[in-house]
Amino acid sequence: MVDKSWGTGSTGFRIRTNDTAAERATQRAQARDARAQDRAAAITRRLEARATDRDAEAQARERAREERRAAEMPAASGDPHAAAAQRRRGSGRKDVVREQRDTRGYATVVDVARIRELAKRGASTAGLAGAFGISIAEVEAALADADD
Repeated sequence: MVDKSWGTGSTGFRIRTNDTAAERATQRAQARDARAQDRAAAITRRLEARATDRDAEAQARERAREERRAAEMPAASGDPHAAAAQRRRGSGRKDVVREQRDTRGYATVVDVARIRELAKRGASTAGLAGAFGISIAEVEAALADADD
């Protein structure tokens, strides 16, 4: 059995010396500082390793994404519907190509109640006239009828 007076440092007991209390306090402070520096260095190494790993993973993801896109491009170049089906979207249908409709021939229903409601919400007379395809005077007349 090992006795603490033998001076082994592995048991956590202090080694007996002829140092003064001030010298032991100085040694403890130095050991404390050394442990703090070791911890700080270990944390710095760990953070740098994590940052390096994150960068490597991001680059690998980007390479995989580019390879996937390059593989999908030839398949989707001939058929616009196939391209639409492969395109990444958050929601909605994925199998239909959205087309811009020609709305020039559409007639806008001029609803006086709707004009009044939009005006209450803060729409300008010029904006209402443009939206409904009528003159500013007609919008003002519709709003004036509401005030009567």
